[in-house]
Amino acid sequence: MATLTHPHPHPTPTPGQAPGRGLLTPLRRWLDGIAVTNRRFAHLVCRVIPCCCPFERDLTLWGHTIHIPALCKLNPFYEEFVGLRFRALAYLTDVCHEDVTRYIC
Repeated sequence: MATLTHPHPHPTPTPGQAPGRGLLTPLRRWLDGIAVTNRRFAHLVCRVIPCCCPFERDLTLWGHTIHIPALCKLNPFYEEFVGLRFRALAYLTDVCHEDVTRYIC
């Protein structure tokens, strides 16, 4: 079986940012390093971090529909929060053998 590798060891940096550098990098690494090993903590994470952006919606005013796009990707920690929520869901499913459909949109 062939092994797939990616030519770049690090994710592509955002424009204007050197790879692995930035003021938020230590906090991002800390968030990525949070291990979900407690059932109560996993439930808390799943309740606090929404599965979809709560700001995206359609507004209808005087017969015209205005779409407000998802703003969550503007959050500099978006990827880390999504990863933490995924780890919590995986812990509840794999380790605790719980049904997590109530946490999925």
